[in-house]
Amino acid sequence: MGANADMNVALSRIVGLWSGVLLAMGLAACVSGGGAMVASPPAEPEVLILASHDSFNISEQVLAEFETAHHAEVQYLALGDAGAALNKMLLSKEDPLADVMFGVDNSFLSRALEGDLFVAYASPQLEGIANDLRLDASNRLLPVDFGFVNLNADRAWFEEQGLPLPTSLEELAQPAYRGLLVVQNPATSSPGLSFLLATIGHFGDDWPDFWTDLRLNDVLVTSGWSEAYFTHFTVGSGGTGDRPLVVSYSTSPPADVLFAEDGREIPASVNLNLKGGTFRQIEFVGIVQGTERLALAQAFVDFMLGSTFQEDIPLNMFVYPALTAAALPDLFVQFADIPSDPVHVDPVDIEQNRELWIEQWTEIMLR
Repeated sequence: MGANADMNVALSRIVGLWSGVLLAMGLAACVSGGGAMVASPPAEPEVLILASHDSFNISEQVLAEFETAHHAEVQYLALGDAGAALNKMLLSKEDPLADVMFGVDNSFLSRALEGDLFVAYASPQLEGIANDLRLDASNRLLPVDFGFVNLNADRAWFEEQGLPLPTSLEELAQPAYRGLLVVQNPATSSPGLSFLLATIGHFGDDWPDFWTDLRLNDVLVTSGWSEAYFTHFTVGSGGTGDRPLVVSYSTSPPADVLFAEDGREIPASVNLNLKGGTFRQIEFVGIVQGTERLALAQAFVDFMLGSTFQEDIPLNMFVYPALTAAALPDLFVQFADIPSDPVHVDPVDIEQNRELWIEQWTEIMLR
């Protein structure tokens, strides 16, 4: 009995000693300056870098929904217009600038795919995306939105002048419309390039003749859309501009109502949707090759193709959501158009000829 008692005492001391050690370790983990008991700090959110062109825009509360659900922080990296953004991503491919890139459109699709910049990801959300928007069978670039570049006109200006709205591209070169049109340089502007592509698709090999006629008819060329729309277009400039025709988007009339300072309920601008004068832009998202946050990047792509993000697109970026079931705001239903017959130019042809076409256009218009 004595031996057993001594053993029990020894065991009790050992257990007590280890309990004290464990307690001290626990206290050390929980005690901070001043001896106060505090919880361990939460893990920092995982950072996801989203690269895009300068026109990316989405509601803060929508982005916060993703960040909260995934304990993440989305950082936006603006890289210029669509072409410049893609070039920067390709040049930095060995040391990626971002985890996800949004904003490659169908005029740069082939360049992006040939540059092997993105990894394939067949998001389950693709089931809700229209097949005609899915131009990349490898699923390296997934469609997020689409829009239509076309001509907008100042309806009241034409009524006041007693001049009918043009009904064809060819009419734009007629004397009656001299000095009325402003377009953008396709070398520096996405809508400018889209309108050039529309004319190439419509006129074929004769497209240089059309642009020569436009130049002779005093067409104005600006470097970008903002200058054309807000400085020279009579509607966008608030009447200070002198061009009642502009290359813009079929969704510009809803924006005209939303941002009008005079409280107008009807757009001052109208879509012309001239045959051969409309080009459909599709914008894509892709997961950048080499990302160290692949799972989070995939989750963000899923989120971009989901209804919450998709239904936030129209009144932020003024394009259509790619998700077929996404509800459209009333302004789009009332005043935006989906042209029935936009011009199509194969992305492969665009990639092979883009620089040559721009060079030819520049020779005609700016030299």
